[in-house]
Amino acid sequence: MNKSFVKTLALAVSAFILVSALIIYPKEAFEASLRGLNMWWTVVFPSLLPFFIFSEMLIGFGVVRFIGVLLEPFMRPLFRVPGSGGFVLAMGMASGFPAGAKLTARLRQEGQITASEAERLVSFTNSSNPLFIFGAIAVGFFKNPSIGILLALSHYLGNICVGFLMRFHGSNDRTDKRDKRPHSFKTALQEMHRTRLKDNRPIGKLLGDAVTSSIQTLLMIGGFIILFSVLNRLLYLMDITTLVSHFFSYLLLLFGFSQELSLPLISGIFEITLGSQMTSKVSDSILWQQIAIVSFILAFSGFSVQAQVASILAETDIRFSPFFIARLFHGLFSVILSLLLWKPLSPYILAAQPATSPEGTDPFTALYLFDLLHHYLKLCLSYGPLLTIFFLCFYIYLQMNRWKTN
Repeated sequence: MNKSFVKTLALAVSAFILVSALIIYPKEAFEASLRGLNMWWTVVFPSLLPFFIFSEMLIGFGVVRFIGVLLEPFMRPLFRVPGSGGFVLAMGMASGFPAGAKLTARLRQEGQITASEAERLVSFTNSSNPLFIFGAIAVGFFKNPSIGILLALSHYLGNICVGFLMRFHGSNDRTDKRDKRPHSFKTALQEMHRTRLKDNRPIGKLLGDAVTSSIQTLLMIGGFIILFSVLNRLLYLMDITTLVSHFFSYLLLLFGFSQELSLPLISGIFEITLGSQMTSKVSDSILWQQIAIVSFILAFSGFSVQAQVASILAETDIRFSPFFIARLFHGLFSVILSLLLWKPLSPYILAAQPATSPEGTDPFTALYLFDLLHHYLKLCLSYGPLLTIFFLCFYIYLQMNRWKTN
């Protein structure tokens, strides 16, 4: 019996078990599916769509190439990636998962970076956005905006550490494109103009392609969010999550953590939001332990996000394995940084930590320093579904026009 046949058999048995679980637990699976759908169309779609569309347009207009020429002296020595990686890093931090993978794949398709450079770049440009860290986790789950500062610092600094580490990935590769031209403002403008002429698409065509490509990616993301929301629920109902958590409980105990954090950790390995929420509700653990676990969950990104990234990278020659290894290192770095930052920041965090959460109190009213994120999240929750429906209808209209043309 060869290895390939065993793999086929294992996949077939796993699929059969999951389909059987769907039949046994239809109500729970439906509720989990609705939970994932609600998250996608209220927050994920409206918050990511503008970033995706404008990123596509900036690439087409040559602006990313312009930024790349200017940032080449900075990004190349530090991370062994082209200057355009600075744009990907900034957009990845601002818009969140999986924008870094999406933009890296686009740069690779445009031929602006090599495969090894793309593998290095994608490893440290995928991160959670500030809206989720401060709005959903710090305030929504922990009811303490100060925790968001600690989580954000450990998360983003951990990603930078991954970038430094991954610069050694592909050290024997000599195919990296080194831009040896002078990195002046004039040169950057010339490169931007050259890139736009090379693209040569009218503005209307470029905008239509940007909307179509962005919505296709977001539909794929929505499918994975719903899939893993259902999968996580089914694994819990079949007691598989509980069984695996017993192993993790001994591992946590070895490092001095509460065993009660094992189940939230397993849930977070599959899906970030549920794992973070469950971690915040564990009463038999110390706050710094909860923060460390959430830091790991955010850094690891969950199998749901990793599946989204794998699907995006599958359209190119970028390998997924370096990204997965980078997520493990990111989790390790984030936990270490959260523990190191806990001592200097703990007085502020504990001073803002509520003893109880009064019933009927809106948790978002506690967010004083992050009003912008607060209002943006409120807008997403209020008008996100309408925006999602509008752009889905617009996407159908564009597709129908293309079918008629063809």
